[in-house]
Amino acid sequence: MATSVFWQPAFRALGWDSASQGSRTPLLAGNSRFINASGRLLGAHIAHAGLIMLWAGAMTLFEISRLDLAQPLHTQNLILLPHLATLGLGIDTGGQVVNTYPYYLIGMLHLISAAVLGAGGIYHAVLGSAILNENGFGYAWEDGNKMTSILGIHLVMLGLGAALLVLKATQFGGIYDPLVEQVRLVQPNLSPFRIFGYLLGITPEGWNILGMASVDNLEDVIGGHVWVSVLCIAGGIFHILTSPFAWAKERLVWSGEAYLSYSLGALAIAGFSVAVFVSVNEVAYPSIFYGPVFGTEPSIRAALASVHCTFGFLALLGHLWHAYRASSISLGTLQGTFFDFMTKGVVPSPAKYSAVRVR
Repeated sequence: MATSVFWQPAFRALGWDSASQGSRTPLLAGNSRFINASGRLLGAHIAHAGLIMLWAGAMTLFEISRLDLAQPLHTQNLILLPHLATLGLGIDTGGQVVNTYPYYLIGMLHLISAAVLGAGGIYHAVLGSAILNENGFGYAWEDGNKMTSILGIHLVMLGLGAALLVLKATQFGGIYDPLVEQVRLVQPNLSPFRIFGYLLGITPEGWNILGMASVDNLEDVIGGHVWVSVLCIAGGIFHILTSPFAWAKERLVWSGEAYLSYSLGALAIAGFSVAVFVSVNEVAYPSIFYGPVFGTEPSIRAALASVHCTFGFLALLGHLWHAYRASSISLGTLQGTFFDFMTKGVVPSPAKYSAVRVR
């Protein structure tokens, strides 16, 4: 089948000629090359985490190198130091940065972590076993018990991350409160009606279209993280100890591409949520660090919101694409959608794959 007219110029510009390749998906394959090599996929996963750590550490040190303590943070086009300042690190009354050593320390810790993760990624990608033992960390995509256990482990880790923020805010130094313009310890509000009401836009002042982004005090912010921590850890333990329900086995698609689509969908929600929060919320994103909301002067808010919204949109497209692919492969047939037209002759037909049933 000939490559579609839409993709052909792009493929040629990138040096790929479909007539000389045995695979029709060299540019779209990505980590799908490791779909049946769990050890190699683990290596790619760890290496990716290392790259994220490397960027965070290097960018933090770069921002320190150009930081002007005499100027407000929001006027210096910084994206990482404002986050650290919001956590109450190196900050005095009024949001003034007085100590950059915590920023340097955090940057270096990220670089060291990047080196460790990079070494682990290279080991598993090159030297380690290509396929992990299923009695240990190995898995089969259609093994529902193993997949939900992996989901459970991830949920527990997310819950612990939220708990660390709660501990920082309540026990270890506190965080910056823009309402009083100083770092303070926070007593979280644990009222489920108050916290979960934000999901529906219900605030103490009445209904607000901004939903969660309308929160206007740290007590509710940290209280929300308490609930996130508890629910994630409880849900993680539940998934680790239980097997998928019968309806889940029948309704959900159990394949690597399906799991990727689920993850991309979650990232899309996160990206859009952050875009809204940074655009309108001055408690989670204080104006002293990010610039005024709806202000006329240039600030980093617009850039952060635009980037998160863009990445959220790309993640959403990826979610739809991989969800459609996973569904088509499970059904063994194309559905005649726009995706099929865009990738005609580029991606193998789902009929070449056999449907997978969860175990």
